[in-house]
Amino acid sequence: MAADNDKTSTMLDTSQIYTGNAFTNVDFDRLGRQVGFVSIPHSPHSDAWGVTQVPIAVIANGKGPTVVIEGGNHGDEYEGPIAIGELARDLDPGLIQGRLILMPANNVHAVLAALRTSPVDGLNFNRVWPGDVMGTITEQIAAYVSQRIFPMADAFLDLHSGGSSLDILPSAIIEPTDDPDLHRRSVAAVKAFDAPYNVVISNLGDKRTATATACAAGLVTVGTEMRGGGTVSLDALAICRRGVRNVLAHLGVIEGETKSDTERPVLELAGPPAYVYAPIEGVFEPFHANGETVSAGQPAGRIHRIWDLTAQPLTLHYGIDGIVYGRRHPGRVSPGNCCVVVASPYGKHT
Repeated sequence: MAADNDKTSTMLDTSQIYTGNAFTNVDFDRLGRQVGFVSIPHSPHSDAWGVTQVPIAVIANGKGPTVVIEGGNHGDEYEGPIAIGELARDLDPGLIQGRLILMPANNVHAVLAALRTSPVDGLNFNRVWPGDVMGTITEQIAAYVSQRIFPMADAFLDLHSGGSSLDILPSAIIEPTDDPDLHRRSVAAVKAFDAPYNVVISNLGDKRTATATACAAGLVTVGTEMRGGGTVSLDALAICRRGVRNVLAHLGVIEGETKSDTERPVLELAGPPAYVYAPIEGVFEPFHANGETVSAGQPAGRIHRIWDLTAQPLTLHYGIDGIVYGRRHPGRVSPGNCCVVVASPYGKHT
């Protein structure tokens, strides 16, 4: 059964909204399956008249919502792009009602380099939204999605993992919004994903993200965090594959059982106290595994300065009660690095 959704997809041409120079070889209004690129003029030293090619697939049939599914927002996060690529290749257009816009490698230069940030301009794709049509390549890609893609859409799935620097509990993410109706519909979609954890993440109030921009555009929005550590997690990949189809069934795009574990609690990263940061350089030794219950003031781990035999390890402490949601993956830390993140019951600390 389709989720209630006040915003309906009209399949109309909205190209007049976009004001940049990107072009594409897919027709967003054509039925069936198309695979191509969004191309943005790019003139580096090695290619005077080249383009940056962002892969895109469109699968459309019948009448129903338009769902945008993004992966490769960061280039070292893999479960989402794998799941999106499988949909683009394998999903029978005759089995859907609506339109899927599939973008598995939006931060394409970072994806090719397996980096969080783009090697072209050094920017984090998830901190430049809503983008800039006159900006760098990373900013121009974000502008294309926010100005050209989002106006066609009803829902947005942004599939992340912890990347190379974090190992995070597999979870579906709720983006905060001041719109109570949109919040209700997004929470329903997040619960339909059926991840082991549902977590509200505000990125410390930073609105320069894809999901914050999607919420501002009125889209039902679902994020994910699928482990990380710079590798492909077998359990997280299975959760991601199943979860994407669960949400599509929830929205009425494909047939399937609509899942929602209403008993599963919603957690949140409740501001700065949820994060344990390194104040010095060294090697971080964590004291607890992901999922363990911890409390404010409890030792979280210690930093060893292994090159200095006279230096005692520095113990770090949790700033909030909750469970260990994510831990730094590399042992080596520098001042300001995030070592541990704690998730707490939603609303407990507000």
